[in-house]
Amino acid sequence: MNNAYFDAKAIKNLVIGNGFRFSKSMGQNFLIDGSIAEKLVNLSGIDNSCGVLEIGAGLGGLTSVLCQVAGRVLAVELDKRLIPVIRNIFSGVENVEIVQGDIMKLDVAKLVKEKMPDMRYQVCANLPYSITTPVLTMLINSKVFESITVMVQREVARRICAQPGSSDYGAFTVFAKYHATAETLFDVMPECFFPRPGVVSSVITMKTRTERLLEPEDEAQLFRVTRAAFGQRRKTLVNSLLPVFGNALQKTEIEEIVRVCGFDVRIRGEALSLEELMRVSARISAITSAKNKNSC
Repeated sequence: MNNAYFDAKAIKNLVIGNGFRFSKSMGQNFLIDGSIAEKLVNLSGIDNSCGVLEIGAGLGGLTSVLCQVAGRVLAVELDKRLIPVIRNIFSGVENVEIVQGDIMKLDVAKLVKEKMPDMRYQVCANLPYSITTPVLTMLINSKVFESITVMVQREVARRICAQPGSSDYGAFTVFAKYHATAETLFDVMPECFFPRPGVVSSVITMKTRTERLLEPEDEAQLFRVTRAAFGQRRKTLVNSLLPVFGNALQKTEIEEIVRVCGFDVRIRGEALSLEELMRVSARISAITSAKNKNSC
């Protein structure tokens, strides 16, 4: 490993020499602890059969570790100022390709299949913290990655891995649990970055589910129920569901659905697990479908 990738002074000299200034809006905090990068990659399960997407390549610290174990590395970097620098750093490294672009505007599924055909696709990245949730949502919805191992703010990691009833548990937790099994691997302190962020980071890994739990129509219904359940956390589940399903169901009917599913009508949405929300969602679908048939 080239230690210059993880040396704050060397990084500072390199970027200043190229007229670069760090951007807070882009979440530019470069990892300067090589042992953290190695640990992240080792725990990701990446090997030479994998095509790896890295998001926010920066100056290539993590890239330098990834290219030693992965079959191919596709590193996407938004900042045009960094592209000449990082391309020069990896000039001649055959299994690394640097792409300039906004990850949220790219067709990620198409890109990885074109650039890294016939490989097992994984994500490994130190994500820009300002776009963590939309990026993870997009990556999951692309349905091409076996796993996603990323460094995020510790608060985001807690949300993703939260349990029902906790203050961190929310609609995004349910979304993540529906599509993947998630685990927090380890925390990373601010001094491991340059410049130092004002928060502690965590590395999480998400193993995406290979089977679909619900049909598309039922899946869409589940997430309508989930968004409603967490929309106003201080309300009961019944009162949270009423504004969304009130056109099709009376309050007494929603209360009966909650009872039939085995819950007290005073229960709040954040107390329900993914499986319990699926039960409520299925019951709502069954009742509204029966009412629609009877009205025909």
